[in-house]
Amino acid sequence: MRCLVTGASGYIGGRLVPELLAAGHQVRCVARSPGKLRDHPWAGRVEIVRGDVTDEESLGAAMEGVEVAYYLVHALGTGPDFEETDRRAATIFGERARVAGVRRIVYLGGLTPAGVDERELSPHLRSRAEVGRVLLDSGVPTAVLRAGVIIGSGSASFEMLRYLTERLPLMVTPRWVRTRTQPIAVRDVLRLLVGCAGLPDDVHRTFDIGGPDILTYRDMMRRYAAIAGLRGRLIAPVPVLSPGLSSLWVGLVTPVPNGIARPLVESLRHEVVCAERDIAACVPDPPGGRLGIDQALELALRRIRDADVATRWSSAATPGAPSDPLPTDPDWAGGSLYTDRRERAVAASPADVWRVVEGIGGENGWYSLPLAWALRGWIDTLVGGVGLRRGRRDAVRLRVGDSLDFWRVEEVLPPRLLRLRAEMRLPGLAWLEMRVDRDAEGRTVYRQRALFHPRGLAGQIYWWGVSPFHALVFGGMARNIAAKAESNGGGGTEETAPAPGRVRPG
Repeated sequence: MRCLVTGASGYIGGRLVPELLAAGHQVRCVARSPGKLRDHPWAGRVEIVRGDVTDEESLGAAMEGVEVAYYLVHALGTGPDFEETDRRAATIFGERARVAGVRRIVYLGGLTPAGVDERELSPHLRSRAEVGRVLLDSGVPTAVLRAGVIIGSGSASFEMLRYLTERLPLMVTPRWVRTRTQPIAVRDVLRLLVGCAGLPDDVHRTFDIGGPDILTYRDMMRRYAAIAGLRGRLIAPVPVLSPGLSSLWVGLVTPVPNGIARPLVESLRHEVVCAERDIAACVPDPPGGRLGIDQALELALRRIRDADVATRWSSAATPGAPSDPLPTDPDWAGGSLYTDRRERAVAASPADVWRVVEGIGGENGWYSLPLAWALRGWIDTLVGGVGLRRGRRDAVRLRVGDSLDFWRVEEVLPPRLLRLRAEMRLPGLAWLEMRVDRDAEGRTVYRQRALFHPRGLAGQIYWWGVSPFHALVFGGMARNIAAKAESNGGGGTEETAPAPGRVRPG
C-alpha cells in the first residue's frame, strides 16, 4: 500500500515511517524542507517530496497515487492564529485527499475529557478536536486516534515526567498532578497507526487509545522514581499554580520550553481517560497485550541509557524559533551580517578534530566559559526560550534537523562541516559554523565562524554589546576544540557510522 506521511521530521512521524516500511508499505514523506529528512536511517527507502499542508498545489501533487494519508502535523499553539492555521491545513489536506482518490486518512489527535464542554478545553486540545472533525467531514474514510500522555524515549511527555521526578525529590506541585490519565506507550501508538492503514472503507470514526493503566500524574512520577532507582519522592499539590505559571515552572525544571510545556500542562487540567476501546476490534492487541506504564517507562529509560533514541520531541521545529536558512556569502542581500572568524592549525588528524566537533554540546559542553554558556541558557529560559537543556538526541552523531541545546543542526557533512542555527531568543538570526580542512601544506586546520543578522536597532545593540566577549567565548572555543583533538591523539582515521537497522520504538 502506498502511504503518505506528513510530519515525518517530528517525533511520531519519524518513528512511524520505519514501522510502515517494516509492514511492507511504500512510503512517501512530504516536508517543507526535504533536507531535514536526509540523514534519517530510512531516508533512502522512501520517496521524499517538497510540500506544505497549507499549500494546495504542493499537497495535491504529493497525494497523487496515495492510498493512505497520515496527518501528523500541528501548529502546537504557536502565534495568536494557530487554531485558524490548524483548521485551514486540515481542510486543505482533506480536500486534496478526496480529489486525489485517497482511500483513507489517519490522524493522531489528543484525548479529550468526557462530559466537558469543548469551550472549557485548552486551545491546544480544542484545536486538535476540531482538526479531527474537519478530516471526518472531508468525504474520505477517516480514522481519528485520540491519545493522552504518550510514553516513549524522547517524547515531550516522558521528558517532562523524567526531569520533574529526577530533579525534584521534594515537589510542591500544581493540582493537576492529581488528575487521572491513561498513558500509552509509543510502541502501541505506532502499532495502531500502522494497523489503521488496513481498516475497511466503512470504518469512519474516532477511537480513544490508551494503555491498560489509569493513574494520576503523581502516581506516574512515583512509578518513574521506583523504576529509575530513585528514592521516594515527596509530592505536595497546591491549588495556586495556574497553567501559565505551571508551564513556566516546567520550563525552568525540564528541557521542555514554555511554548511546548503549556499545551501539555493544559491538557492535564481535565481527566483524560478512554471512554471506549473499540479500536481493539479493528486492530487487535498483540499477543502480550498493551504495554503497561512500568514496561513503557522501562523501555524508554533503556533507550536513553543505550543512546538509542530515534526521535525526540525537539525533532520538530520549536515554537517561535527562526526558520530562515543561512545566507550564502556571495548573494546575501538581507542587510547587515556580522561575522566572527577563528582559525587554528591543529596537530591532529581531521578525523580527530571532527570527532570533537560532532560531539559538541550536551554533556560535553561548548569548550569555553561553561559559566557564561550556562548563564546564557538560563536567561533564554527565563524569557521563554528553549535554554541549554535540550541536550542531544545522540551522544556521538548528529543529523540535519537535530536539536542541540539552544541550536539546531542546519547542515552536517562529515567529516568537514557542522552548521548550527540558533533557536535561543535573539533580536536577530544567528549561526555557528565549524569546518575541518587541510591547508596547502597538508596540515589540519579548524575554521570557525559565528554569524549574526540583526533585527532592528535592538539587534545592532545586542551584537556590539556582546562583541567584547567574543575573544573569550569564540576564541576560547577554537583553542579548546583544537586542544581536545590533540589530546585525543592524532593520526586517527575517520569512523564510519554503523549500518542502519530497524529499532523497536520505546
